[in-house]
Amino acid sequence: MENKKYLVVGAGFSGAVISRKLAEKGFNVICIDKRNHIAGNCHTERHKLTNIMVHKYGPHIFNTNNKDVWDFVNSYGELMPYKNKVIANTERGVFSLPMNLLTINQFFKVKLKPNEVEGFLKSKIVDIKEPKNFEEQALSMLGNELYYNFFHGYTKKQWGCDPKELPASILKRLPVRFNYNDNYYNSKYQGIPKDGYTAMVGNILNHDNIQLELEKEYTRSMNQDFDHVFYTGPIDGYFDNKYGRLGYRTVYFKEESFKGDYQGNAVINYCEENVKYTRVHEHKHFAPWENHDDTVVLKEFSKETEQNDDPYYPKRLPADLKLLRLYKNEIDNSNSNVSFVGRLATYRYLDMDKVIEEALEYANYFIECIDSQKRVDKLFSK
Repeated sequence: MENKKYLVVGAGFSGAVISRKLAEKGFNVICIDKRNHIAGNCHTERHKLTNIMVHKYGPHIFNTNNKDVWDFVNSYGELMPYKNKVIANTERGVFSLPMNLLTINQFFKVKLKPNEVEGFLKSKIVDIKEPKNFEEQALSMLGNELYYNFFHGYTKKQWGCDPKELPASILKRLPVRFNYNDNYYNSKYQGIPKDGYTAMVGNILNHDNIQLELEKEYTRSMNQDFDHVFYTGPIDGYFDNKYGRLGYRTVYFKEESFKGDYQGNAVINYCEENVKYTRVHEHKHFAPWENHDDTVVLKEFSKETEQNDDPYYPKRLPADLKLLRLYKNEIDNSNSNVSFVGRLATYRYLDMDKVIEEALEYANYFIECIDSQKRVDKLFSK
């Protein structure tokens, strides 16, 4: 067993977790990444001028209800308690997100109690029995005023299309609370690594049986040199986009530095369509346990993903899902020694905790298959 040799493509959380589990089993692992750093889109680094820890690809707040996942990440770095409180800057004013009792009372200038909110919103909503898209779902949940102030313009900027073109499921996961709870997440465990995500992923990869190679492009010709390959990159990219490119939105940032406190909060959403950026992140507020006189602000812009962009959010429109089925059939019918694991390789939006949970499960499943000489299912997707 110890003579087997494995390649892991991608040094984000999926690749790092799989590398670690295989290494602990005694396998020799080479983990490669085309970027010059580990941790994927969770990469953090100290700002050169201010020493503030910056989330280079946008903010990541670790949250989960899975104690095993929470214990796993805490074994590789200390997570400091952190509750994400988002502010919405709208045409009608500045409000708390997710939508809660304070938001509704301030927006409509009323003084509702928790048991009055549901009835009040029913008087505002549009009666749509079976919402077929994002806009219909929002109107049936919130009504015209809340939808157009908080979601219509923001959604058009974020996704680059009319909300009527998006599936209703996107909005279903956004909470509306009938109390004053303004914590963005409901998860039992929430926090941010004290030393940043890159340090945490570095600790996961720190094992004698793991060889890390950065700025290393993967090619399918590498497969023949390994007993098995774990691929965490874009599924369409693996096949050289032979059926076409899957749709993603990507984001880019404009960085600015200031003295003092710029906006008084870590994240503010800009909901008006005529404001070109979607969010503004002030990174020192993601580490309230640190003290900084200066501040670093990243304004976030959304756009369609082009060939050299990093994909962020899978669009999963009907045309995308049709292409995805073609790529999945290609995997099912191949005899290759490659497994597809993680967000990009399965074309799904996954939070960090789910990425780690699935990587742990797949690594354990793979090891069990090797031990019992079973056939390995190569596409891991719940």
